[in-house]
Amino acid sequence: MKLISWNVNGIRACLNKGFQEFFEQIDADIFCIQETKCRQEQVELEFKNYLSYWNSAEKKGYSGTAIFSKNKPITVTYGIGIEEHDKEGRIITLEFENFYLVNNYTPNSKRGLERLSYRMIWEDEIRKYLLELNKKKPVIMCGDLNVAHKEIDLKNPKQNRQNAGFTDEEREKMTELLNAGFSDTFRFLYPEKENEYTWWSYMGHARKKNIGWRIDYFIVSKDIEKQIKEAKIYQEIMGSDHCPVELDIEI
Repeated sequence: MKLISWNVNGIRACLNKGFQEFFEQIDADIFCIQETKCRQEQVELEFKNYLSYWNSAEKKGYSGTAIFSKNKPITVTYGIGIEEHDKEGRIITLEFENFYLVNNYTPNSKRGLERLSYRMIWEDEIRKYLLELNKKKPVIMCGDLNVAHKEIDLKNPKQNRQNAGFTDEEREKMTELLNAGFSDTFRFLYPEKENEYTWWSYMGHARKKNIGWRIDYFIVSKDIEKQIKEAKIYQEIMGSDHCPVELDIEI
């Protein structure tokens, strides 16, 4: 099974920058996007042989997630059942026969870390949510998790220490999640691979220089990590300040 995740930073803008071409070329079984920045009715985006599921933020032009799936899920859940966390359209869960798929757009802690305290609450609730799902069947979570976990996951770790996305607190929450029974699929296959990033600032020609961060992930239950066949990062695909990531898994 081939799965794709991509923070499109506004699907309407990304449609003008090659989104549809990549979607059709990659032919994924499940294609997840984050930061849609619109409601489903605001964009013409239907693909033959795919069902679509959208979760939009209450605030217009902000956040939002969507999933396109070739297979019909058993159940679809929007959010995690906690109003404080569900109004920004950040989570969609599809239940299939052998696994749960969770599309996650984690809140950014923002400049000055003004949202870090909320982010810590979010991380704890998401971990609990995933652990509850994992009691029933294995979980595959993907999305922009807004954290570079290790120093190898960003170009300039020393300069960015305690900046949003690379605070000790955010990194520790990722460690807690993995220690709770989950696996970072890319690092499972490529523990030492350097200069593999998924997000670049629009400033200072960062992408051209590959001064980036790896903050987009596929996380899976440890029970199924040995079923991982490949994990890819499509750095060459433009259209957003993030690039798509792929998971190939037998499940």
